[in-house]
Amino acid sequence: MNDEQSFDVSPRDIAILKARVDNPTSSTRELSQILEEEYGISLSHNRINEILRTMSEEETFREMILPNREIFRHYLFRVSFNFPNFEDNWYECYDALQNDPHVLMFFTADSDYQWHIIAQFRTDNRMENWVHDFFVDHGELISQFHNTMLHSVHKFKTEAAVFDNILAETAEGRQYLEHNE
Repeated sequence: MNDEQSFDVSPRDIAILKARVDNPTSSTRELSQILEEEYGISLSHNRINEILRTMSEEETFREMILPNREIFRHYLFRVSFNFPNFEDNWYECYDALQNDPHVLMFFTADSDYQWHIIAQFRTDNRMENWVHDFFVDHGELISQFHNTMLHSVHKFKTEAAVFDNILAETAEGRQYLEHNE
């Protein structure tokens, strides 16, 4: 996706998503009241439930449990490739990272197209064992591997206010924001 493309979601649905993020434990009945009071959106709790289910099925958002950040130690791994071996080995490594329970986030970044991995482990020893096994399984693909322990994760959440910029993109969304003020 580039800057000209966007995931198409209606302003009303963004406001519902924002209310859900801001009130993650509220019932849909409570969300119905919040949406009416804060945005002037009048929907039954059943309709809100349907909309949230549809957005989840369309992968507009994913529901997930985020454990307290103190339970795990977090690490950033950066992987550069041995390009002569890339074509024959990349998919097996990619699939392993996608399905690894320690991998919290996996993405491509920078002009070198390195893979960046944010992983979580209970102890440094478990991380070191994972890295060892990763090299045993995928070493011929890797030319460089950088490991950074994230000593203090100070923030680990999405704020509902991030959706204000999306709402401001349309007249309907701006109306919801103005009602909220």
